[in-house]
Amino acid sequence: MPRAWHLKSRPSGMPIPDNFELKEIDLPPLGDGLARVRNRWLSVDPYMRGRMNDVKSYVPPFAVGAPLEGGAVAEVVESDADGFAPGELVLHMAGWRDEAVLPAEALTKLPNIPGVEPQAFLGNLGLTGGTAYFGLLTAAQAKAGDIVFVSAAAGAVGSAVVQIAKAKGMTVIGSAGGAEKCEFVRSLGADAVIDYKAGPLVKSLAEAAPKGIDVYFDNVGGDHLDAALAHARRDARFAICGMIEGYNAAEPMCLRYIMRVIAMRIMLKGFIYTDYMSRMGEFFGEMGPWVASGQVKGRDTVMEGLERTPEAFLGLFTGANTGKMLVRV
Repeated sequence: MPRAWHLKSRPSGMPIPDNFELKEIDLPPLGDGLARVRNRWLSVDPYMRGRMNDVKSYVPPFAVGAPLEGGAVAEVVESDADGFAPGELVLHMAGWRDEAVLPAEALTKLPNIPGVEPQAFLGNLGLTGGTAYFGLLTAAQAKAGDIVFVSAAAGAVGSAVVQIAKAKGMTVIGSAGGAEKCEFVRSLGADAVIDYKAGPLVKSLAEAAPKGIDVYFDNVGGDHLDAALAHARRDARFAICGMIEGYNAAEPMCLRYIMRVIAMRIMLKGFIYTDYMSRMGEFFGEMGPWVASGQVKGRDTVMEGLERTPEAFLGLFTGANTGKMLVRV
């Protein structure tokens, strides 16, 4: 019997296992334009935390008592949908479960890029890589010669930003927590790495970027955003991707250096991945060869089994992942 994780109750602050419930589900019968798929890989991502709150945002909130959703790579098992045959691999948003019946318009065939594993389309060739690519190059208008500061640089999006920035001729400073993650960021080519657990960020960034920064890619918010404001150069551009530090916080963040936005003419640009869906051909055309050749590397943290999906998700907020957090079903 197919199973899916449901939102049992809305979290208050940090989610706990009791907010989730694994239940059997009934699948609709196969019909014209529908395909039954079996999930192989599931993605968990920080943005899902916001959907657990009953607030208006850029995507509807998850409903209490309903299955959760997220990116997944699946194999087509049966199909009455034109263009989709059994055995083909597809990308869709019916994650947090083992099987689904979906209309053809909800499925995307995985592009044929030799040398690329299917799970890469949930990472460097999926939402996280696309977020890094468009956030850095379009939202932040980063260019060769810029000094770029990246928070959560050992995470899925941050590690992609580091490598894209280096491929485009930028100087990169990454922030990560702990010696092992900092070494990982160095291995990606970062010019300097800050261990944010080792001391005050404002001081650490001053030492790593004595000339200041031109671009900040924000995955964290809070103290990282404040440090970036403190060291921004004239006409700096900030791409605001996520603020994971505040997702479960009871108190709003305090930005001591926010007034430098005026003096330094800083541009802060919020964005989401779906803003750029019309440009995915451009993304695959440049990022695909980088990933296939190994110029842009990925590292996955993999939890085994559908049962561990909430554990994987909660691990995003405690630093359990290096690179992309995935569940292998």
